[in-house]
Amino acid sequence: MKLFRLMAFAPVCAALLVVNSSADDAKPAAPADGPISFFKQVAPIFRTKNCTGCHQPAKRGGEYVMTDFAGMLKGGESTTAAIVPGQPAKSNLIAQITPKDGKAEMPKDAPPLSADEIALITKWVEQGAKDDTPMSTRQQYDAEHPPVYVAAPVLRCIEYSPKGDLLAVGGYHEVLLHKPDGSGVVARLVGQSERIESASFSPDGKSLAVTGGSPGRFGEVQIWDLEKKALKLSLMVGYDTCYGAAWSPNGKMVSYGCPDNTTHAFDVETGKQVLFSGAHNDWVLDTAFSAASDHLVSVSRDMSMKLVEVGTQRFIDNITSITPGALKGGLICLDRHPTKDEFLCGGSDGAPKVFKMIRTQVRVIGDNANLIREYAPMPGRVYGVRFSRDGNKIVAGSSNDGVGHIWVYNAADGAVLWKSEVPEGGIYTVDFNHDGSGIIAAGFDGDVRLLNGADGKMIKKFTPVEIKPAVAVK
Repeated sequence: MKLFRLMAFAPVCAALLVVNSSADDAKPAAPADGPISFFKQVAPIFRTKNCTGCHQPAKRGGEYVMTDFAGMLKGGESTTAAIVPGQPAKSNLIAQITPKDGKAEMPKDAPPLSADEIALITKWVEQGAKDDTPMSTRQQYDAEHPPVYVAAPVLRCIEYSPKGDLLAVGGYHEVLLHKPDGSGVVARLVGQSERIESASFSPDGKSLAVTGGSPGRFGEVQIWDLEKKALKLSLMVGYDTCYGAAWSPNGKMVSYGCPDNTTHAFDVETGKQVLFSGAHNDWVLDTAFSAASDHLVSVSRDMSMKLVEVGTQRFIDNITSITPGALKGGLICLDRHPTKDEFLCGGSDGAPKVFKMIRTQVRVIGDNANLIREYAPMPGRVYGVRFSRDGNKIVAGSSNDGVGHIWVYNAADGAVLWKSEVPEGGIYTVDFNHDGSGIIAAGFDGDVRLLNGADGKMIKKFTPVEIKPAVAVK
């Protein structure tokens, strides 16, 4: 029953089919004597080389859309057909990706495809450029054809803008921008990622960073221009969803984590990677920059919080204790104090904790010297934590046996100020509004709850998407 509830948005079958796919299934193979599969071999190349990131409905580079098969064959601004089935020599796409003197027209401002990749795509065109994409995954969404919901999606991320004038809610294939009081939708930012895992406003509130993807197929990081409601940048990342988008305080970088145990950061203007770290031993689920933007902190299912220097990409330290059993399970969520290098985390043991970033004493086996404060444990696992904008309070959301919990603590002494229980389902994401007078929480049941910051009393509850009845299949 819970599995159905998790995927109860249109189209249900697409999400169910890809959820158990493995990364290896999606990786392109070298050319073979048999038929080349577009879905399994060619499409992954276009994703990993970021071709579909630049050529999609939300970002039509050269008016060419590669996420729609018919559009990919037709081409964009050029009068020459991009792909002529059976005739690679007449296909403009092949000419664009084939290097001349070591340089290719596409991918733009990036290394050319490998000889094996070009050979595979060429052979696929030669064989007739057939589309073997399963019908269940062919549904395309864009601003003119947004997702249609038959049930509220599980909500994994919500966040207020810095000025408190917008509320970002992660849906299915989109982020919905709401008025802060939940009175209406301002915009729907529709992209490729079917699952939205995080959404983070830039420090100036002008941009939104989004992470997500399609389980077992690809990850994606999006940067949206909020004034134009336009996709500024799309980076296709690996073969699985990615997590934990965070802006550097200087507004120049965005970081994220991946299920392949890696942590990344890139320059927002150029899209170029500026940090790569493989220090973790399990999925990296959240990230946060230091106050000076010169260090990156990350948390993982491997039960650790790690520190990396941005400029050198060098692993500096385990912020959490490395003593076996010091942490009772993985870490899931992370937030930095508004003005200090103190990091709030939550995870499997249910107890939010605050750590200082820099070790100030010699490491001793068994110590946990960076721990500043451990707060009273909540029921179940903590999925969302956040400091208030003044740093005086923290809010945490958890899930335990299908019941959600929202607790607010005094940051300085750990006193529990109030608790709220949500019988309808787990709480996966929380945030304070800009002045701390209100708290927002959401999770399994798909409803957004606006709560009074002083006592936790419900102000408003609303479903952030329009629900339409499912059409019976005869």
